[in-house]
Formats: sequence, C-alpha cells, structure tokens
Amino acid sequence: MNPRFPILYSLFLAIMPVFPASAAAQQLKAHGIFSSHMVLQRDKPIVIWGWASPGDAVAVQFGTELAEATAGGDQGRWEVAFPAREASAEPRPLVIRSGNEKIAMENIVIGDVWVMNGQSNMAFPLGKTLDGDIEGAQAHQPLLRFLKISTNEQATLQADIPAEKLGTGGWVESTPETAAGISSIGFSFATRVQRALRIPIGIIDNSRGGASLESLVPHHKFDDHPLAKRYAESVAKRQAEFDPRARALEKWQRELARAKSKGLPEEKWPAKPLASENLVSWDIPGMSPSDAGACYNGMFGAFIGYHIKGVLFHQGYNNAMDSNCRPERYRAMMKLMVEGWREDFKDPTLPVGVIGFCAGGVSQTEENFEAFSTAGGPYIRESQRLGLADLGDPENTAFLPAYDIQIPGLHPQKKRAHGERAARWALNRVYGMKVNWDSAALVSAETKGDEIVLTFDKPVMPDDHSMIPRGFSIAGGDGKFYMAHARFKMVKDNGVWNTPDKSCDAKVIHVWSPLVATPVAVRYGWATSPMGNLKVNGKEWLPLASFRTDSWNWPESEDPEVNPVGRGESKAMHAEAGDRLEFRRNREAKSAADILARLKTLGR
Repeated sequence: MNPRFPILYSLFLAIMPVFPASAAAQQLKAHGIFSSHMVLQRDKPIVIWGWASPGDAVAVQFGTELAEATAGGDQGRWEVAFPAREASAEPRPLVIRSGNEKIAMENIVIGDVWVMNGQSNMAFPLGKTLDGDIEGAQAHQPLLRFLKISTNEQATLQADIPAEKLGTGGWVESTPETAAGISSIGFSFATRVQRALRIPIGIIDNSRGGASLESLVPHHKFDDHPLAKRYAESVAKRQAEFDPRARALEKWQRELARAKSKGLPEEKWPAKPLASENLVSWDIPGMSPSDAGACYNGMFGAFIGYHIKGVLFHQGYNNAMDSNCRPERYRAMMKLMVEGWREDFKDPTLPVGVIGFCAGGVSQTEENFEAFSTAGGPYIRESQRLGLADLGDPENTAFLPAYDIQIPGLHPQKKRAHGERAARWALNRVYGMKVNWDSAALVSAETKGDEIVLTFDKPVMPDDHSMIPRGFSIAGGDGKFYMAHARFKMVKDNGVWNTPDKSCDAKVIHVWSPLVATPVAVRYGWATSPMGNLKVNGKEWLPLASFRTDSWNWPESEDPEVNPVGRGESKAMHAEAGDRLEFRRNREAKSAADILARLKTLGR
C-alpha cells in the first residue's frame, strides 16, 4: 500500500473490489481490459496478462502465434508478449489456457486506441446530445469499438478492473445501440478518425462525473511539485484522522434533519447506521473523486500495460467553482498529469489533446459584461493551456478552445463540434494528414496613448467576416476591467469597410475604452461563458484561446487547507463586478444623453 495514502483497513476491505490475494488455487483470469471485440494498439508490443494459481503454466494463442508463461508470485500473475503488428481489420481469436481451464475471445482487431478522460462533460453520452439522433443513426461502424469504465475511484492504484465496473460489459462494436451510451465527444472524434484512416479505432471512455483534476493525476506524481505535494499531504492527514463511524453518524444526522424539515413521517426517516454502510466514496478521504489520484487509481492506471495511441481530456467545472479554484495548483497538476500518463504507459511523446473547459450557464453579453467577468472559469482555461505548454512539447500536445460553443446548463448538449475539432487536430498533427487545424498566439501588447495594440502571429477574425472584434476588456492601473471597443488595423484607407481579410491587417487589433484613459492590461474571452468572436484565419473550428496581459491572479493560498475565496469573499468579488457594470452603463447613458442634447442644440 502506498504510504502516502493510508486508510482504515477495515473500511477499505468493505469497499474495495475483490482481487486475487493468496497462493491458494484460483480460477484462470485475464485482466478486465481484455475481451472479445477489443482493439489492440498497432506498432507496439502486444502484452496480455492476468492471474492463475501460482506456479501454473499458462498458454496464450493469438491468431496463429503461441506464447507461454508461468503464474508467479503470491498473486499468481502471468504475462506474455507478442511482437508489434501493423493495423489489421482481420478478426483474430485470443485463447488462454491453463490446465483444464480456458478463456476464449474473438473478433479482435489491431488499430489505434484513444482514451477519453475527464469529468461529466466528457462522459456525457451520445444519446443525450442535441445531435445524437443523427450521429447515432450513422453508428454502424464495425471497425469502431468502445469500452466504458464506470466509476471506480480508489485510494490506491488497482491492478485490475472488476467486471461490474465495465459499463459496456467489455469491448463492443459501434452500433446505434452501443454508441448511444458512449462519450459523445469520443464518438464524434473516433468516427471521423476511423473513416479518415480506414483502420480499427478503439475508444476507452474512463471519464468520471464530478471528478476534480486532483483525482485524475497519477498517484506517483504529487511529490514532483511543491503545491501538489502539500495538497497530497493534506489528503493523507485527512485520511489518518478519518473516523468512518463518526462520518456515517454525521451524514445520518444531516439527512434526518432534512427529512424532518420537509415534514416527512417517521417511517420515512433514514435509518440510523450501525457502522459505515451509508458512506459513499465522496465521504471517504482518499477515495473521493476530489482527492489525489482516486479516479486514476481505479479507472486509468488500472490498465497500465495496455498500449494506447493518445488521450483526449475534457474537465473543469469542479475546479472552476469559486471555493475550489486554485489556478496555480491546477497548472502544475496539468503538467504532472500528462507526464504521469507518459511515464506509466511508457510513451514519452504520447499525444494529448486538452479540450478547454466548456462554456455553460448564462452567456456574457454587453448588458452583463462586467458582472460576468469575475469567475474562476477563465483562470482554469488559462491553467489548462499554460500547464500543457509547460511540457514544452507542442508537436504532441494541443489546447483546443471550447468556450465559443455555448448553451446554458452544467452539461451543455452541444458536443459534436468538440469531437470534430479534436479530430482535426489529431488528423493534422498526430497523423500528418492535410486537414486544416491551427492555433494563434499573442506576440505583443503595446500601449499607445489610450489604446493597447495587440499583435498576433496569425490573422484572427470573426468567422462571419464581421469587422468588429468582440470580447475584449481593458483596465488601468487600478485593475478594474471594463468592456472595451476594438478595431482591426486598416490597410486600405479608402473609406470602405469590407471584410477583415480584405480591408485590414487581421494580425493587429487596437483596443480601447472611454472609461480607461491610461490602459495597462487587456483580457479577451474572460468569463465562464464569454463574449469572443475571433477565430484563427476566420475558421469556425479554430477559436482564438482566451488570454490576458495582466498578472492580477485569482486569490490563492499555497496552504491547501486555507481557502481565500469563501462565501463572503465570493459575494464581495461579484458585488464589485456588478458595480463596474453599473458604472459603465451609467456613463454610456450619460454620453448618449449628452450627444442627444448637442444634436438638439445644433438643430436650433
């Protein structure tokens, strides 16, 4: 057991999955990741493993090839390896034998395996999306295969995935019925990649609703950064102090008080727990989907050894809430997470695409601009982008902005575009195909009078060819940001406003506000569901990533037990943002009145 994650042994026995644990005779078993219809990763050694009685001989036949091993150690673990193979749609059988026992699998193909990791917006199934009906109707793709790993958070790294935690019951071929329950983003991504490459594609959907980033980082990486280490130590402290009986009673008392407050009759009150039977993983330090490595331990690290092609990641809500928002720690852990995946799966250039924190809730508009600019969401997007950049591997990683796909709700049902954009990146960068994908970056921000002039390395413009860039805010030395005006640098002084690509230099944008006489900083797309209409080269699928030129950070403490943004602080921050909105609107109203009065005077 990892000493960083102690837990009460009696409680752990009650909730952990059963696993081969003694030298006594046991049934032949393959790791849960293996089943009929699976996709094995091409161009990498094919490793098959499982358990049997210690000392037993195990023979594994894959197609026409045979490999043998002896079950060893106290657990009786065995492992065989076959040489790497090219992609092949030819269905092959896999047969495992030991003594009189036999495990037979069929219809196994070789191609690329992608993992869909993150929280509920990655897990959100195709059948519940706005376009799931037409996508699902086209899901008859026998070379597209799915495996769904259900919630299985654990305090320590698991060696297997129990059968009951395989939401699809094992690997399944893509059909309208099976696709309906798989990650919508994963399906949109995989179906496009499969059709483009014409090889088998496997999707492992191991996203976990409600997961914080902390629970998705490999367990061994927390020592590699001071902020992460202090956080892991705080989790270990909570584990050491944890009393399951006391927590169970505390939970029961809350539920009882709630039942009484609703006026429920006594027969409907919750029963007083005898021990800890009313506890779930959320209640247990080290096993909560908010705690260090918990989801990785049971849902990703549990199949280390099964080679994969790459990972798509989509997460953010749990870390963006005011009370949970710690952007500096998030940035550090984003880098640690990818490094950990690459170390555990022995692939130092494992491709990773991070789909930015999605936009939900009420959209930012001119009428509410300042009030909605104070939020943790844009800081988390920034941390996702910067944490990925800290890896220094732009050839094999990408941050894919997603804020422009807006629909209210905690689970925005527009998912297809996210998968399509990720497929563009993968086909372009990972597979080297001539599919359009790109990104743009801010090169400089220079103050000129009452303007800040922004220069980008590529043209950025609205995909509807509007001449008006939207989504900028600007601040003076007081750090108070107001909605700003913006214009492109004109290159044709003929008095005719055409489109950005014909009338201006779309790499240069001037930003200003009559409320800020001496500007020092600019922000773009800075809200949970922000305004922002700029796209790289004007392409609909290439939104410009949100950014800022300032260093006024979200309040954060290095002490994981100190939360600088409690209810009172959050209320004050949002009240101040509301004051800025009111100030701007009052000034705009006064300016309009002054102009009207002047026009009336001129008419006399």
